[in-house]
Amino acid sequence: MIEASRPIEGDADLVQYFIDGETGPEDWKVGTEHEKIGLYADTLARLTYEGERGIAVLLERIASGDDWIRVFEGERLVALKKDGASITLEPGGQLELSGAPLRTNRETCAEFNTHVVLLKEVSQEMGIIWLGLGHDPIHKVEEIPRMPKARYDIMRSYLPTRGGLALHMMHATGTVQANLDYQNEADMAVKMRTAMATSPVISALFANSSISEGKPNGFASRRIEIWRDTDPDRCGILDFVFLPEFGYRHYIDWALDIPMFFVIRDQQYRPAHHLTFRQFMEHGLAGERATNGDWDTHLTTLFPEIRLKRIIEVRGTDAVSRELTCALPAVWKGILYDAGAREAAWSLTGGFSAAERDAGLADVARRGLAAEIAGQRVIDLARELVALSAAGLKAMSSRGMADRSEDDFLDPLLEVIERGQSPGEELAARWSGEWGGSMDRLIDCVKY
Repeated sequence: MIEASRPIEGDADLVQYFIDGETGPEDWKVGTEHEKIGLYADTLARLTYEGERGIAVLLERIASGDDWIRVFEGERLVALKKDGASITLEPGGQLELSGAPLRTNRETCAEFNTHVVLLKEVSQEMGIIWLGLGHDPIHKVEEIPRMPKARYDIMRSYLPTRGGLALHMMHATGTVQANLDYQNEADMAVKMRTAMATSPVISALFANSSISEGKPNGFASRRIEIWRDTDPDRCGILDFVFLPEFGYRHYIDWALDIPMFFVIRDQQYRPAHHLTFRQFMEHGLAGERATNGDWDTHLTTLFPEIRLKRIIEVRGTDAVSRELTCALPAVWKGILYDAGAREAAWSLTGGFSAAERDAGLADVARRGLAAEIAGQRVIDLARELVALSAAGLKAMSSRGMADRSEDDFLDPLLEVIERGQSPGEELAARWSGEWGGSMDRLIDCVKY
């Protein structure tokens, strides 16, 4: 493992970063990250950082009741850490649980539910509720309080120069993602391309952001559409992943030429002024040389549908209900950790062209499970992928990779498919039908 403070001597250090993440199949784990949108129950306003009912007080109350380590930026409490997990503060006051890497889906689901129970207990005392949605259903982006973190100040300055909806992404959206391991470069490559190919279909199952600014917005997943207009340099489906020769160096070459947000020195964030990481390595910045820690930080500021670090992050889904949140790591685990399921998933989705994938993702954003990719119905592809994942989970259990099969976590996805509508499609239908446009009815349905 290369030390974070050590200056980068050349491309070999960048490759070594990914090699250090390689993990044998016997040690493969899964982690879940989940964002929640908080509101004050009495006014339905978004949470502020300051004040008696602010997020700073909320984090302190969580920390004081358990063994969390407090993380400060200056004098501001901005995160909590414990046992490989963390609770972090997103730009618009969303809270994210970054779960620890755990061996089974049962463990990561239990971790998530324990977190929700604790958060609800503390939040109830403060008159705060949390929503499982991919987008704030009420507020315009300019009405959402900004969290006081230097990282986000720099992003707010830079990203709007790249995409018209970048501030919406930062402040109004919520997501759930799964993190998975890879064995070596070849295993990484096949998992990345399979995940990239199947991601639009999986995203349709979780599409859940059809209401915004108090009315239907015309999308099943407004969050997906927002990401499509955030920053073309660092977002979207990466076409080079589908090259037969794809490996670590292809991802490195892409990442090197993306402008940096900042570098961190002495706990201070210094804007990089559009400098690419390649330029940083070659010329430095204000007398500072690029370090391995800088490389790790830079990789966290890239936002493709599937992201490579020392793990593979599948990032394409909206925040959803507790049951569907637990289904997300399970469906990816079944597809990516079993070779048979992975090969079958690739056979199902790997033949689309770049234009077809992009058009399919745009259609998923608008129509969810009713969308099509290259003339194929997304709901049919979703049905097959969930079946493949179930078979993969069962196969892993038979090989001793789990105490028992975890395919029961896929039941909520089977119910979505049976209803024939993604959560966002269903919410929009109920909003226009039985709820009569009632925000209170919507909140009651989606709050944790």
